[in-house]
Amino acid sequence: MKVYNCDVLVCGGGPGGICAAVSAARNGADTLLVERYGYLGGMATAGLVFPFMTRFAGGKQIIDGVFQEIIERLDAKGGYGGPDRSAMFDAETFKIVADEICLESGVRLLLHTMVVEAEVVDDRIASATLHNKSGTATVQASMFVDGTGDADLAYIAGAPCEKGRASDGLAQPMTLNFRVAGVDKSRMPEREEITARYLEARAAGRIDCPRNDVLWFHTMRDDEIHFNTTRIINSDATNAEDLTRAEIDSRRQVAQYVRWLVSDIPGFESAHLQMTAAQIGVRESRRVVGEYMLTAEDLLSARKFDDCIARGSYPVDIHDPDGGGTVLKHLQPGESYDIPYRCLVPKDVDNLLIAGRPISSTHEAHSAIRVMPIAAAIGEAAGTAAAMCVKNNTIPRKLAVEELRRTLLAQGANLG
Repeated sequence: MKVYNCDVLVCGGGPGGICAAVSAARNGADTLLVERYGYLGGMATAGLVFPFMTRFAGGKQIIDGVFQEIIERLDAKGGYGGPDRSAMFDAETFKIVADEICLESGVRLLLHTMVVEAEVVDDRIASATLHNKSGTATVQASMFVDGTGDADLAYIAGAPCEKGRASDGLAQPMTLNFRVAGVDKSRMPEREEITARYLEARAAGRIDCPRNDVLWFHTMRDDEIHFNTTRIINSDATNAEDLTRAEIDSRRQVAQYVRWLVSDIPGFESAHLQMTAAQIGVRESRRVVGEYMLTAEDLLSARKFDDCIARGSYPVDIHDPDGGGTVLKHLQPGESYDIPYRCLVPKDVDNLLIAGRPISSTHEAHSAIRVMPIAAAIGEAAGTAAAMCVKNNTIPRKLAVEELRRTLLAQGANLG
């Protein structure tokens, strides 16, 4: 069996994993990033999640650092639309930018590879087992970062995890994103009229989707519309059978939507399905139980923490796990919240950090911090902390947080 040795292993190459790996490598750690697809980007590419949600609060930018560098690189290649155009970006350009920023930072990449097992000794991950086309391989590392989005590594290493809302364990619904091209946007009705016509079609049995409205976005292409509107409820994204059913059912919904758009909505008469995402979009799955659990009250009160390692302003945004509605709870205008370092530190596993949406939080708080810019900022902190743990021969819960914060600030992160 092949054996890889590194200082830091990052599992999962989404926005959080990319920023974690780049930050770890730039801070001197020999870093290996493994990703199950043939490209990086996670939900930004494979999930076709679009656009970037806000990284501003009251007109002031609150997420900078590596994520800002990614945006600048996208923009330089013509793959970014800018804040005034709803932060549109091109997923294919994102793949190229992700490769470049990782390789230029000294990150070793291993694509088409998944972590499947972890050997844990005395509350430390001694090694992780990978699976890919070569078979199985072992990675021995000092520090591990979980950027899988589903807390896969944390779960198999024995870290405590939760799923879904407290009342019944149901998680937010999954959505297959899709795009329709050949649209005459000048003839499209207002959003309210599109939703009204959709509800009529649904009542007539023409569309079998529980969502109560139609969510769509313009893209960087003049004749293309992006839809984030399919909805798979009562499903667990960490259950293989549920996930299989979700993929199939969501494609059926896409076909229904496209037929309805072409037949009923002005501007879509000559339109066609351009693409569906490589995988269904997952809003929520596992959440790690860490040294602190972030709550909706923390976010909505714009609470500040001494161990802040990232900031956000995206609202509590809960898509009904077993229905068609969405609950939105916004912060006061111009306010932002802190994300404490302790949320990245899982209980029971000493040399593991979480990068991205599975950090320690309640179901309600998770609905806000799950978006890509925040995941990226969390990832930068996780990767930086992992490298510092290696350098100082310590574990995350004993790391000097003020030193971590100083390092993040020096890198360009925004901590308020």
